[in-house]
Amino acid sequence: MHLAAMLQARSGMVEAMRITHLHNVFTCCYLHTLCNNPFVATNRQNQVLSLARELGVLRPRDLKSIGAARAYLGPLVEQGELLKTGRGLYVVADATLTENHSLAEAAKLSPKAVICLLSALRFHGLTTESPAEVWIAIPRGARPPKSGAPALRVARFSGPMMTEGVERHDIQGVSVPVYCVAKTVADCFRFRNRIGVNVAVEALRDAWRQKKATSEELWHYAKLCRVLNVMRPYFDSLT
Repeated sequence: MHLAAMLQARSGMVEAMRITHLHNVFTCCYLHTLCNNPFVATNRQNQVLSLARELGVLRPRDLKSIGAARAYLGPLVEQGELLKTGRGLYVVADATLTENHSLAEAAKLSPKAVICLLSALRFHGLTTESPAEVWIAIPRGARPPKSGAPALRVARFSGPMMTEGVERHDIQGVSVPVYCVAKTVADCFRFRNRIGVNVAVEALRDAWRQKKATSEELWHYAKLCRVLNVMRPYFDSLT
């Protein structure tokens, strides 16, 4: 009886595998037929291009919203309708790419991250240097995004230091979270050992001279980031 039951179970597994294989074959044939049907392919490609224009930066997973297969991306790239700007990142070929395009790409790659430190300084016009990597803050314990293009530099934040001072900016149709000026200055002092104390001091001076942050805002985030005593002598020299 035991042997008969085992044989019956094995037979059931084989049948299930056969059905799964047939289903996969049918799915591949169906997608191949759709992609090679001129009318269907053209219609789907137009939908993909419209979605890419709407989102600014397109990821393959975004195609689920319109029920399109990822197989349409390759032909659109070959036809020059889409540009592949990074790993799994696409934009329409006629899109105007600004200097902040990499920030939009980073936001698509890591939706829970916030643009911070050197990249935030650059965005706010507090430095003339363009960092080679996009600096992002992610919650402590969160898995960092896979490295690719753009290159990412990760800093880990927790609690209010992660959630406070976040602004949303529209960059090429993508809603990108960036820390405000005062929070960015305080973060620079907090991470002064990684980016350099001179960078932090210069950021404070520029933010104050350009009137991009008030003393109240600077003190608030200095306390939040626990760098009030570090920042105080530099700030006193400005007032």
